[in-house]
Amino acid sequence: MWILDSRAFSGRSPDPDCVIGCAIAPAAGRADSITDGHRRGGRSQPTMDLLGAVALVLVICLSYLLLLSTWRQMQGRGAMPPGPTPLPLLGNLLQVELRDMRKSLMKISERYGPVYTLHLGPRRVVVLCGYQAVKEALLDQAEDFSGRGEQATFSWLFEGYGVIFANGERAKQLRRFSITTLRNCGVGKRGIEERIQEEAHFLLEALRGTKGLPFDPTYFLSRTVSNVISSVVFGDRFDYEDKEFISLLSMMMDSFHFTATAWGQLYEMFSDTMRYLPGPQRAAFKQLKGLEKFIERKVKANQETLDPSAPRDFIDCFLVKMQQEKENPSSEFFLKNIVLTTLSVFFAGTETVSTTLRYGFLILLKYPEIEEKIHEEIDRVIGRNRAPSMEDRSQMPYTNAVIHEFQRFCDVIPMGLARRVIRDTQFRGYTIPKGTEVYPMLGSVLYDPTQFSSPDTFDPSHFLDGNGQFKKSDAFVPFSIGKRYCFGEMLAVTELFLFLTSVLQNFCFRSPVEPKDIDISPKLVGFATLPRSYEICLVPR
Repeated sequence: MWILDSRAFSGRSPDPDCVIGCAIAPAAGRADSITDGHRRGGRSQPTMDLLGAVALVLVICLSYLLLLSTWRQMQGRGAMPPGPTPLPLLGNLLQVELRDMRKSLMKISERYGPVYTLHLGPRRVVVLCGYQAVKEALLDQAEDFSGRGEQATFSWLFEGYGVIFANGERAKQLRRFSITTLRNCGVGKRGIEERIQEEAHFLLEALRGTKGLPFDPTYFLSRTVSNVISSVVFGDRFDYEDKEFISLLSMMMDSFHFTATAWGQLYEMFSDTMRYLPGPQRAAFKQLKGLEKFIERKVKANQETLDPSAPRDFIDCFLVKMQQEKENPSSEFFLKNIVLTTLSVFFAGTETVSTTLRYGFLILLKYPEIEEKIHEEIDRVIGRNRAPSMEDRSQMPYTNAVIHEFQRFCDVIPMGLARRVIRDTQFRGYTIPKGTEVYPMLGSVLYDPTQFSSPDTFDPSHFLDGNGQFKKSDAFVPFSIGKRYCFGEMLAVTELFLFLTSVLQNFCFRSPVEPKDIDISPKLVGFATLPRSYEICLVPR
C-alpha cells in the first residue's frame, strides 16, 4: 500500500485508486503519523513559512514606522530652535516627568534656553519659557502665533469646531460673535454682577447648612460658579440638588482631572494610537460625549421655542445668527458649531474659576493671618450689612492682591492652550515652519523669578507696592495674552472677587488639621493644575 502512496505523489498524474489508498492507509495503520514533521515533533513546513512571513512583515512595518518617525522629526529641524535629541516613535518621552509637566519643561529650558524644540512622541512642539519669550511671541508677533494647537483629550470631541479649538476664519467668526454676545448678556457690566451677587446668596445658604462641620468644598464651589455661566448660556440657573446638574459637574470635573494626570499627558503624546485602545481616556471620551448630548438637548429645546425678536440666552443668540446667515455659504453658524461653542463657554466658565477658588480656600487654611487681613479690609470697606460689589475692589488692595496671588500661584492652566504658527515664522533667529505647534508656558511667566521676587512662595506682596497699594504686573497672564486670550477674563475676575468677599464677610475658615500640616503643593500638574483634596469648617462671624 505504501508503494501505491509514493506513486500517487510522483510527477505523473495519479490514478484514483492510488489517491484513495494514500488517504486510507495511515488512518488504518495508526502506527505512522500524517507527516514526517509530526513524527519528529517539529512544525510543518507551511506553518514555518507562515510564521516567517508574519515576522518579516512585522519587521518591515516597524522599520517603516521608525524611518517615518525619524524623517518627521528631522524635517525642517536645521533652522528650528535646539532641543533634546528625540528617539524614534517615543520622541522625548524619557526626558519628561508625566506627573509634573510644568516642572519637566522648565528643567529642559535650563539647558536649551527659553525657546526650544520638544518631541512629545511623534508630535513636535516649540516651547516658550519665561516672560520675555512668551511676550515676544504672543504680543509682538501676535498674528504669527494666532493659530490654535491641539489639546488631544478635548480635540477628540471638538475636531476643530467651537470657539476655543477653531482656526482661521471659523475662529474669527465664532470669537467675534461670542465676545459680543457675552457682553450683550451683561458680562463686564452691572447685569452680570447682579447675577453673581444673587448666586452668592444661594452659596451662603448652602454653606450655613454645613453647621460648622468639616466638608469638602469642591461641589459647593463648582455648582455656584457653574450657575453663573449657566444663566448666561442657558438663560437660567440650576437647583443645587438637581441630579442632572450634579451629573454635568461630575462629567466636567472628571474629564478636566484626566487632562492633569500622567495618563492624560501620555495620551497627549500618542493620541493617534491611544484613542483606539482601552484605558482611562475612554472614560474621559464618554464624559465629554455626555456633555455634548446635554448641550444638543438644550439647543433643540431652544429651537422649538425660539422668538427671534427676544433672544433669552447665548444659545438663542446663536440660533438667530444661524437664521440670519443661512444663505451665506461661508458662514460658520451651523448646528455643530453652536453645540461645541456653547460647550466650550460652559466648560471653561465652570472649571477654571471653581478650581482657583478651591485652591485659594486651601491656601487661606494654611495661612490664617492672610484671612484675618482680608476680614479687616472687608469690615472697613464693606461692613456686615450689605453685599460686596465690584466698586469695593478699588478700595481693597490687599484682597485684590490675594486674589491675584491665588491665580499666579495656582497656575490652573500651566502650559496654556497650545498655539500654532499660521505661516513660516522667524523668531529669535530661528525658523518655525508653518503649522508647528507652540506651548506658551504661562506657568513659566507666572513663576518667572525676574518678575516675582519669590515665585515659589505664596506672597500677596507680589502685587502690592511699598505703600500697601495694589500694583499691576505685566507678567500676570493666567488668561493668556495676544489674539487668543481668554475672553471670559472679566467674568472670572468678577466672580473671584464677589464670591471670595461674600464668603469671608460671613464666615471664618477653620481647618480640621493644623495649618503647619497643610500641603498646598498641587496634587496633579498636567494640562491643568489641581489642588489636593481637603476639608474645611466654616464658622459664622
